[in-house]
Amino acid sequence: MEIVLRASVMFLVVYGLLRLMGKRELGQLAPFELVTLIVMGDLIQQGVTHQDFSATGATLAIFTFAAWSLAFNALSHRSGRVRRVLEGAPVVLMQDGAMIERNLNREGIDKDEFAAEMRLAGIARPDQVAWAILEPQGRISFIRKDDGDPDPRGGEETSAA
Repeated sequence: MEIVLRASVMFLVVYGLLRLMGKRELGQLAPFELVTLIVMGDLIQQGVTHQDFSATGATLAIFTFAAWSLAFNALSHRSGRVRRVLEGAPVVLMQDGAMIERNLNREGIDKDEFAAEMRLAGIARPDQVAWAILEPQGRISFIRKDDGDPDPRGGEETSAA
């Protein structure tokens, strides 16, 4: 039972730390951040099992982490309020081509990183962006401005001859 309690405490600690680290996808982590996460895994194992190297201890720890993860997922699925607390909310980073510096700074995204994400999305200039939103999963969604198509249905203008 001690391993289940230790695993529960460590799960909550890790969950809190990952939330504090911000919204980043694995591919966006700097090498040092990735190594830090890997080392954290070993430290967590030692703290959870308290040097219990048995298969039973490891299995209990793994199942405890999985149970907490499933419980948090179920809570998030059932309640929008809980989801916002556990996963975070989308954050607007750009509106009508203007960067929102406060939000970029709060999320730890610098202008070069943001510009790289724009290029990956096929956007050449900020004035092409209506909205840029940092999603809770760490991806940036870009919504382009309308190109001013003369026909609101998206078709070519034709004239009857």
